[in-house]
Amino acid sequence: MKTDMNTHVLVLGLLVLLLGLLQSEAAVVRYKFVVQESNYTRLCSSKNILTVNGQYPGPTISAHRGDALIVDVINQATQNITIHWHGVKLPRYPWSDGPEFITQCPIQPGTRFSQKVILSDEEGTLWWHAHSDWSRATVHGLLVVSPKIGTTFPFPKPHAEVPVILGDWWKNDIQAVMEDFMRRGGDPVPSDALTINGQPGDCYNCSRPYTTKVYVDKGKTYMLRMVNAAMNNIMFFAIADHELVVVGTDGAYTKPLKTNYLAISPGQTIDVLLVANQPRNRYYMAAKFYNSNPRSLFDNSTTTAIIEYNGKYTPSPNSPVLPPLPAFDDRNASANFTSSLRSLASNDHPIDVPMTITRKLLYTLSINSIPCASNTTCDGPRRTSRFAASINNITFDAPRTSILGAYYRGVNGVYGDDFPDNPPFVFDYTAANLSTSLQTPKNGTEVKILKYNDTVELVFQGTNVVSGIDHPMHLHGYSFYVVGSGFGNFDRQRDPLNYNLVDPPLQQTIAVPQNGWTAIRFRANNPGVWFMHCHFERHVSWGMEMVFIVRNGKGAHERMLPPPKDMPKC
Repeated sequence: MKTDMNTHVLVLGLLVLLLGLLQSEAAVVRYKFVVQESNYTRLCSSKNILTVNGQYPGPTISAHRGDALIVDVINQATQNITIHWHGVKLPRYPWSDGPEFITQCPIQPGTRFSQKVILSDEEGTLWWHAHSDWSRATVHGLLVVSPKIGTTFPFPKPHAEVPVILGDWWKNDIQAVMEDFMRRGGDPVPSDALTINGQPGDCYNCSRPYTTKVYVDKGKTYMLRMVNAAMNNIMFFAIADHELVVVGTDGAYTKPLKTNYLAISPGQTIDVLLVANQPRNRYYMAAKFYNSNPRSLFDNSTTTAIIEYNGKYTPSPNSPVLPPLPAFDDRNASANFTSSLRSLASNDHPIDVPMTITRKLLYTLSINSIPCASNTTCDGPRRTSRFAASINNITFDAPRTSILGAYYRGVNGVYGDDFPDNPPFVFDYTAANLSTSLQTPKNGTEVKILKYNDTVELVFQGTNVVSGIDHPMHLHGYSFYVVGSGFGNFDRQRDPLNYNLVDPPLQQTIAVPQNGWTAIRFRANNPGVWFMHCHFERHVSWGMEMVFIVRNGKGAHERMLPPPKDMPKC
């Protein structure tokens, strides 16, 4: 439900009061999110799912660059909830960021929280989703940030914009799936279907009548606003007989990239131009999971939607046909697409890559194992251990209160500030046969402290501990420049010589390749408490996460804003 759906109301005094940093052209737009259980039928069976306003996927939020949103989240469900505005930097205002027990305590049943969502330089497709337990499986939707009024896209305006939300569906209750997965200690049960805009498509039972259809006029251009909302896998996507042109990702424009397929990580958004330039007919768009690790369980099916040309014609008898997609384990196809993205880097959309680095960090990303409870077996390695995950060999132990609240109020004992700049020990991170002694991590609630305006280079290093796999890493509160990537171990002397410092893509979620590395750079100019984690939900549950605290600067506009009065209580 949207209050003032079609009109942006200028409320400059309120902007100054709430935000203190938005330009005078900005608008405040208000939405109401009612979190509730709703009954949905897929794959011949029905179940109750958690929704916003009864919708799955949830409602699209629309705004212009620099606007502010107030979203009244009202929890009428029976379980706790938090909402994260994925890709929104929320300058100086982490209070609305959403991750449970990082920046807030959950919104409990029967309570509400008015979240102020401050937009700054984001422009393009973002999204919102639950950030508590595995609720984001059904609690998610698009957040579309259009150009400022009076400006336009850096490409010809498309005829229409089309949402394409990739996801997955379990017949069982998602909370039960998560609890079973955590109890057993192995991989989660794979989903029963993949979805496009909430529908599985023609390849699944009881689904054909409800397959998503997109109607197009021959000769016109359409912009697909895409997000991968799936829980645990990167996805390949293509449209039969049609070329795709990528023009943006994660709320920033890119140089046009022509391609026959996409590789899109969980959490990542991509803006794609589709020209309806083929003979009038019906064509499949299709998506399937990419899975680089043969030991990892996954749903090896394909979801479809239909591109249908308008007009009078007789569809060909064999239409629609499926587009070719890379093999499910083609890690080169995933890495090659991701490394092909480039920032637009134009006069109207400049970039600012940090050139002088004050903080160099190297973070290993590992799957680990910990012993089963005494006198029990579990579903991890050798059935004597449970899976875990770590960054720099620390499995994150989430507190039961807000780290942000503890930091702001100076409460001791909630977290430590000793997260290491480098791995605790050096080894051949991607070797084929690593010692089992490397598999056991430490538990901790450690944060990394950054000074205001630190210029950071962070190298993510995937490892083959237990088993190597890709890791889509997401940093809250920031966009970062992806300046380099490769397979194998990062070489501090050799690899920086090949960095792209001219037009690296500006992203918030980046897939670190299996047994490879990715280097990012950002300026720590957004004070607050900011979560960083793998966007595979099972890896988050296993502990592949950490927290940055960025200190206040000296200036009046370099300090974190105070909390709202209605912050949820623990």
